[in-house]
Amino acid sequence: MNYLLLIDGEWVPAINKKSFKVTNPANGEVIGTVADGSADDAIKAIDAADRAFPVWAAKTAKERANILHKACVLMRERIDELARVLTLEQGKPLTEAKGEIMYAADFVEWYAEEAKRIYGEIIPASHPAKRLMVLRQPVGVVAAITPWNFPAAMITRKLAPALAAGCTMVIKPAEETPLTACKLMEIFIEAGVPAGVVNLVTGKDPQAIGQVLLSDPRVRKVTFTGSTEVGKLVMRQAADTVKKISLELGGHAPFIIFEDADIDTAAEQLLASKFRNAGQTCICTNRIYVHEQIADDFVEVFAKKVQQLKVGDGLSGEVDIGPLINEQALEKVNKHVQDAIAKGAKLVTGGKRIGGHLYYEPTVLCHVTDEMLIQQEETFGPVAPIQTFEEEKEVIQKANHTPYGLAAYLFTKDLARAFRVAEALEYGIVGVNDGLPSAAQAPFGGMKESGIGREGGKAGIEEYLELKYISVGGII
Repeated sequence: MNYLLLIDGEWVPAINKKSFKVTNPANGEVIGTVADGSADDAIKAIDAADRAFPVWAAKTAKERANILHKACVLMRERIDELARVLTLEQGKPLTEAKGEIMYAADFVEWYAEEAKRIYGEIIPASHPAKRLMVLRQPVGVVAAITPWNFPAAMITRKLAPALAAGCTMVIKPAEETPLTACKLMEIFIEAGVPAGVVNLVTGKDPQAIGQVLLSDPRVRKVTFTGSTEVGKLVMRQAADTVKKISLELGGHAPFIIFEDADIDTAAEQLLASKFRNAGQTCICTNRIYVHEQIADDFVEVFAKKVQQLKVGDGLSGEVDIGPLINEQALEKVNKHVQDAIAKGAKLVTGGKRIGGHLYYEPTVLCHVTDEMLIQQEETFGPVAPIQTFEEEKEVIQKANHTPYGLAAYLFTKDLARAFRVAEALEYGIVGVNDGLPSAAQAPFGGMKESGIGREGGKAGIEEYLELKYISVGGII
């Protein structure tokens, strides 16, 4: 697999003629090359998107919707091919990769439908000779900076609403996982997206490319998914040209299990939330709070389930957990585990690297306390730290005691408690007896330092629209 840059409808080499290798985290093997784009290439992509914008924005909603529908159909038809590429460069098990492709296609389908529901308003005027109206119009050129952990879904979650709204886009995918992005671009071109409407700039220097995207006044919106640290830099740089921004940033999700919860159900849902994509998800459970009355029973049940998880190459068949994305990620996971053990945590299962590649044993820790790093930082790995609690008020305070506010989970059979606690948790997403709450038709995003704006659902397309108020006088 060898790819160039997609600019103005053509696959072109980087201006510097350079390229870089993409490797499989499961074994370190080279699986392809992509063009190593630079700031100059980013400017060319913005030029193309800027030229294409008026024509694309002028198309009818139905025309844009038809192209998105075709792209969705092609994605689902080619799920096996797309999933295999995704697993090769990202590492997640093939079944998870297929699930991501279906999830990514869901956004394309949803926003194909929403394109035809961008409504305006007529406002009662305060004078009989006036008519007041509000139009919703596309923002303009959008820059999307996407992460490596969901290289398909994080693109379509941004691209689909932008195209539906009438915007054009320049995409900078993560340098670890550019091949999935290239494959998706092939599909959107085949579906009929005109030249310049979607542009892809891959590159090993995201700072240089990002600087151009953030400083060029023709880019009217930036949408970014990644760490809170980088998100703050994006926010600062976007301020110079007063761009609209959407930021989906880090999380530190609490998972609360009350004494009346069904232990087996909670354990199954925690397993799915915590170990999906080897724990490398932004809404992944990071802090587990179990009521002291059921803590011993829960740990026993949960640990047995964790011990049955199979670790290995995502393409090898019955594998539950693939590799971490790189050596730095693995070192952070191990650091958190060793710090917790040194400060008194008990290792229930796991706790070490597997072999010479980027695999880490699915790990369970109990007797965890607040001063441990794992309770203070997002681990982004396959480690489940368990802490006990006594009172509802206490656990709500612990859950909210963080600068993050992306996702939270709670398990209980008490309906009143479910609503009471869900409303008290300072998070943009709350799963009640549900460890996998994401859906294309629902708004996804965080509070506090976990981000700004929402992706998915009706709210997702609003991020790509401007309101224009028109007052017409002289009617009488």
